[in-house]
Amino acid sequence: MNRLKIELPDHFSFATVIPVRITDLNYGGHVGNDNILSIIHEARVQYLKNLGLDELNMGGLGLIMSDVSIEFRSELFYGDQIKAAVAAADFSKVGFVIYYRLEKQVGEKSVLVVAARTGMICYNYSSKKITSVPDEVRKILTV
Repeated sequence: MNRLKIELPDHFSFATVIPVRITDLNYGGHVGNDNILSIIHEARVQYLKNLGLDELNMGGLGLIMSDVSIEFRSELFYGDQIKAAVAAADFSKVGFVIYYRLEKQVGEKSVLVVAARTGMICYNYSSKKITSVPDEVRKILTV
């Protein structure tokens, strides 16, 4: 079986800490894969907010997630504190990729738990059309 391998960028311009909640656990006692998607969504919203943006106002446009890839490396449990690092890259005319590096502390060591990426497309919700990434948004995201 070929496994997904996400190449993360060397530089992440934003990081936040997200605690694992009891509601994030599945029947196996660890964070479920569906909740990892929720955690990266939270990291993305915090990242954009930190830059003065949000998914419904990106220079007058919105964002739509066109795809997602998640590479699981280790488990997360209740009480773990996730350090979520976020960066935007790989810009095209109408979109870009947001990368996520989720880590936890194990003793003195930082352990990579998840590498993920989401393809984001700029979308005009009024006209219901995909549109170009605004230049000012591209500049803000490439800091």
